[in-house]
Amino acid sequence: MSDPILFSVDGGLARLTLNRPTRLNAFNADLARAWRDVTTEATSRDDVKAILLDAAGPAFCAGGDVLDMATTMGAGSDIADLAGVINAGIRALTQAAVPVVAAAHGTTAGGGLGILLCSDYAVVGGRSKIGSLYANIGLTPDLSVSAQLAAAVGQRRALQLVLQDRLLSAEEAQEWGLVAEVVSGADAADEADRVRERAEQVARFWLAGAAGAYGQAKRLVRSRPERTFAEQLDEEARSIGAAFDTPDAKARVAAFAAASAKKAR
Repeated sequence: MSDPILFSVDGGLARLTLNRPTRLNAFNADLARAWRDVTTEATSRDDVKAILLDAAGPAFCAGGDVLDMATTMGAGSDIADLAGVINAGIRALTQAAVPVVAAAHGTTAGGGLGILLCSDYAVVGGRSKIGSLYANIGLTPDLSVSAQLAAAVGQRRALQLVLQDRLLSAEEAQEWGLVAEVVSGADAADEADRVRERAEQVARFWLAGAAGAYGQAKRLVRSRPERTFAEQLDEEARSIGAAFDTPDAKARVAAFAAASAKKAR
C-alpha cells in the first residue's frame, strides 16, 4: 500500500502530499494518523523553513471519507476521536512559525476546506470548486472550518457557505479572499501541474528571502486572537527586537543601510 501522505524535505522546503487519490484524498483513520505525524515532524524540524501542501489525483481533499465512516465507525465518538487526531496536525501547521502554501487543484469540500485554511497562502486551479457541504449528509463543520472560515472571509460569507449547498468557483473563492491565486491550464492534469509549480514558486520566494522573518510574521498574524490589542503591540515589539538580533537581519539591515548611503551621495 502507498503511504497516505508523501513527505520530503529539500533545501528547506517540506512537501506534504495527500495521497489517497482514488478517494479524493478523503480522510480515514490511516490518513488522519499520517497527517498528525507528518505535520508534527515538518513543523518541529530546524531545517524546514517553508511548507508546501498539495495532493495526488484529481482533487485536493473531499474531507472525511463518508464511506469509511458508514462502514467502520459505529458511533459519533469514533468520528470525534478521528477529528481530534486530524486537529493535532491542524494546530501544528497553524501555530508553527513556518509559512505554509497550498496547491489545491480540483475540488475542496467539507473538512478539506479546513485543511485548505491551514495554509497561509493558497493557489488553486481555474477549474477548482470549494465548499462546505456538511449539512448534505446531516453533519456539522469540523477540522477548523468554523474556527477559521469566518476569519478568512467574514462571518456573513462564512454563513452563506455553510448554510447552502454551494461550491464556490475559483474566481469566487479569490474574490472572497479565501485563496490568493488562480492558475489555469490546458486541461485538468496540466492545470494541477501549474498549480503545484506556482505554489512551489511562492515557497521558494520565502526561502530565498528572510525565511525566519516570514515565519514570524505568519505567527504574529495567526496568533493575534489569543491577545488583547495592547498585548499584541507588546508581542510585536518583542518579536521585532528578537528579529533584529539575528545574523540574517543584521546582514540585511547593514546591506540596506549601505545601499541607501550610496544613493544619497
